Amino acid sequence: MQRLSVEEFRESEKMPLVVVLDDVRSMYNVGSVFRTSDAFRVEKICLCGITSTPPHPEIHKTALGAEDSVSWEYCATALSAVEELQKQGYTVFSVEQAIGSTLLPSFAAERGRKYAVVLGNEVKGVHQEVVDASDGCLEIPQLGTKHSMNVSVTAGIIIYEFAKALML
Repeated sequence: MQRLSVEEFRESEKMPLVVVLDDVRSMYNVGSVFRTSDAFRVEKICLCGITSTPPHPEIHKTALGAEDSVSWEYCATALSAVEELQKQGYTVFSVEQAIGSTLLPSFAAERGRKYAVVLGNEVKGVHQEVVDASDGCLEIPQLGTKHSMNVSVTAGIIIYEFAKALML
């Protein structure tokens, strides 16, 4: 299946996308985001606030080793991560239902630009000050009775949409 080794992964071209996890409490969700980030060669994950960091058995259970291949860093707050990413030239989107949000099917990532997406806590979502500091909000249209999805499912949808535009 021509899978990359961890070393080959680290040396490979990465998608210019950073995933910021804002107080994600489930280590299984964190591990799942690592695994999806590995699949699409995400540049880095920022683990913020109460979000757990590797190594941890519960993260490993869903990451299956992706916590060893994908670069990550810890930031005390998602706000500080967003502000630093913007200084580095990233366009930052919070993934949140908000007035003026852009529905994901209407969004087109542009090659040559660097992006970051902020995914929030399983109950409270992205902190409001992070939403306010972001360059915009992306929203996944939902057609059922529920108006939220699991954060790891959301990450998969968002990361795939960026990969289609930037890597595939």
